[in-house]
Amino acid sequence: MANNPNFSLNCNGQLLKLNEPKVMGIINSTPDSFYSDSRTKTVDNALKQATQMLDEGAAILDIGGMSSRPGAEMISSETECERVLPIIDVISKEFPNAILSIDTIYSETAKQAFEAGVAIVNDISAGNLDQQMIPTVAKLGCPYIAMHMRGTPQNMKELTNYDDLLLNITDYFIAKTIECKEAGIKDIVIDPGFGFAKTIEQNFELLANLNTLQFLDFPILAGLSRKSMIWKTLNTTPEQALNGTTALNMLALQQGAKILRVHDVKEAVECVKLYQQLNQ
Repeated sequence: MANNPNFSLNCNGQLLKLNEPKVMGIINSTPDSFYSDSRTKTVDNALKQATQMLDEGAAILDIGGMSSRPGAEMISSETECERVLPIIDVISKEFPNAILSIDTIYSETAKQAFEAGVAIVNDISAGNLDQQMIPTVAKLGCPYIAMHMRGTPQNMKELTNYDDLLLNITDYFIAKTIECKEAGIKDIVIDPGFGFAKTIEQNFELLANLNTLQFLDFPILAGLSRKSMIWKTLNTTPEQALNGTTALNMLALQQGAKILRVHDVKEAVECVKLYQQLNQ
């Protein structure tokens, strides 16, 4: 199944072309993210992390203030904004041309982050946890990353029964992208949600068949970085899961992923370069 070579995202006037896959670097201003090394404790640390990721070739920096690991505590939009807005402010001032995204389920956080310099909204709930999210993103006029998830991070581990995993996810995105388009969102990215309401076996089934989602004709984001499907399969830890992440990132690219969301930008950029060489 051929990739659409003409995908692009209008990021606040900057056109991000996805004719070649891009890397999104993760910046977590959370005290409880599943991968401890990714936790950014100060604004200065976040700026150093952003500098390194941009130097290493990240096309997007994804800033989040609430952990979405299984069982993670929900926080308010107010608390989330207190965590992310100072980071967005300092990065956008230091790197005015950097493309930033906000990882949030809250429309109010999305709005305030956009006003602070963010150009993309990345929502693990695809608007299901805040009914104002999709209308808000449409009003902002920014690209929207809609992920597949059932329930919430608090209960998603109990919601892994599917009649047909791939068909259910495909139907979900057909309905969700129609909803987004009808609301007025022009640029949509779909994220199949590895690790969200899916068992390890289901995650691998989804990855092996990721290219089936290409017929929807939206760019696909793959977020595999250091997730439990890797380290539990290898009987190791998130801290030891970089090699496994790189292996699965290459498979995701071969299956049509246009954006890799990662903790380790250098290795992902190298993976994309090797993939590009294979497909010249």
